[in-house]
Amino acid sequence: MKLFGYQLPGMSSLILWGLLWELVGQMDLTFFIPPLSEVIATLFETIGTPAFTKALTETAYAFLAGVFAAVVIGVPVGILMGKNRLLDEMLLPWVNIFLSAPLTALVPVLMVLFGFGMKSIIITTTLFAIWIIILNSRAGVLQINRSLVEMGRCFGAKPWDAFFKIYLWAALPEILGGVRIGIIRAVKGVIIGQLLISIVGFGALFELYSSNFLMAHFWAVLIVLFGMAFSISELFAYLERRVSYYAAKR
Repeated sequence: MKLFGYQLPGMSSLILWGLLWELVGQMDLTFFIPPLSEVIATLFETIGTPAFTKALTETAYAFLAGVFAAVVIGVPVGILMGKNRLLDEMLLPWVNIFLSAPLTALVPVLMVLFGFGMKSIIITTTLFAIWIIILNSRAGVLQINRSLVEMGRCFGAKPWDAFFKIYLWAALPEILGGVRIGIIRAVKGVIIGQLLISIVGFGALFELYSSNFLMAHFWAVLIVLFGMAFSISELFAYLERRVSYYAAKR
């Protein structure tokens, strides 16, 4: 970030927005935006309570399980679509439909099929993340140098060997990019599931704090959620940059 021609340190924009948030909160323009200092103080008071620990555990479990299922299913399906034209023509329209469709509308259907428990929340999280992972994995395979595949065949590589030793590694930059975006979408999926399917985890805290107008507590939980999503996303962005560097000449 540059200001008047000077390069500012990283995260400077967050500091500026934090100062603006504190200023607006101190002016007491609306109850919806309390001062940032009050939110941070509330965060430290809330973060060690049993209710917060339980909510964090439930949300983390649903989030990690949903992302794991999306990666385990989405990456192989995307690779197979990229290497098999018939399968690609059969599945690509459906993948694009579900990627662009408002998946929140499917939540009542999931509730009928799988009940009101954690299973439906995990499936909702998976559905939010899996489609972009499939598309990115497919795009990575389509960009692979065909000479790598031909070389593998010349050396007697079986389809299983080609899948794990050629396609997976050569498409890894795009796969990691898809996982990174999928994680961001999964955060929305897990919160929507916890709000609409079963009021548990962070969804229960959001419902409790908003209904009782405890906005400092509401923003404190939201900051934790955003911080977790941002940290995981930046980790995968770093891995993506590293892999892209080493795979530049694939």
